[in-house]
Amino acid sequence: MDTIGLDLHKRESQLCILADDGTVIERRIVTSRERLTAMLGGRPAARILLEASTESEWVARHLESLGHTVVVADPNYAPMYATRARRVKTDKRDARALADALKVGAYHVAHRVSAERRHVRAELAVREALVRTRTRYIALAKALVRRDGLRVAGSEAHLVAKRIGALALSDTLAAELLPLFHVLAPINDQIAAADRRIEALTRADPSVALLTSAPSIGPITASAIVSTIDDVTRFRSAHHFEAFLGLVPGERSSGEKRRVGRITKAGNSRARYLLVEAGWRILRSKGDDTAALRAWALTLAARRGKRIAVVALARRLAGILYAMWRDGRPYDATVVRMPHPRVSQAG
Repeated sequence: MDTIGLDLHKRESQLCILADDGTVIERRIVTSRERLTAMLGGRPAARILLEASTESEWVARHLESLGHTVVVADPNYAPMYATRARRVKTDKRDARALADALKVGAYHVAHRVSAERRHVRAELAVREALVRTRTRYIALAKALVRRDGLRVAGSEAHLVAKRIGALALSDTLAAELLPLFHVLAPINDQIAAADRRIEALTRADPSVALLTSAPSIGPITASAIVSTIDDVTRFRSAHHFEAFLGLVPGERSSGEKRRVGRITKAGNSRARYLLVEAGWRILRSKGDDTAALRAWALTLAARRGKRIAVVALARRLAGILYAMWRDGRPYDATVVRMPHPRVSQAG
């Protein structure tokens, strides 16, 4: 069986085919279904290695439909490129390194998220883009209002335009704000529609329903975590789960020197910042179900500051969600322990 390395790019990709007879075939092709079919469709079944990327899933599915065995590998696994010269990097060298890595097994398989949860991630990405756009427009509108010595009372984002409209605006300021108000109304409608779509998509997902039993974890946060992780059984421990979400401190230690720094921020940024927002909500809450977590975080905040405490709380919340999901049990505040906060660079 031939071994193939595919260095995948948005427009053009590099192929390296190591045939059983020792022949090496190198080709640069357009990244399209037509060219992949023309190049590999008529060949005997082969093993193909490509890196996880934006295009990797559809390419992998298409190559599998052609009868090949496809391995989607983690691009952060350094030994996969052991044969690549550090000072010379080309697509040809990368494709050959991938083919060699497949031949000797020097790769880590990347998890391929199911089609249903990839769709949820796409819906979440669209919603996030809409929310960020609304946030920019609201910030600009508030700045223009402040320039005239006016203040906007605090409110939910979809009510800001109404609150500004109730102020004593000058004709000039009203004219300046009018284009923003015309855009904000449909954006608010689209965000509400996105929320309904996500709720409908996740209503039948038992994992999302389970995670929403935790305090400050709503459908958006729960669906972001579930669609990012997809399969909780692939994690050995809560620490592994937290590390995947980028919530553990980075470390650069050697010999007797141990240097612990800020969190790694690896993995999906959306799931991570939603957990941090949940941490802020817990810190500000008054409910009995968050008493233990809140007391733990406030003790740490007194020593390290609220920002570090909230990130540490987000990390601990991630560990709790992992245990709930792994065991299939809803949140139970009575079993949340209050360990002494460890000193760490959480922020």
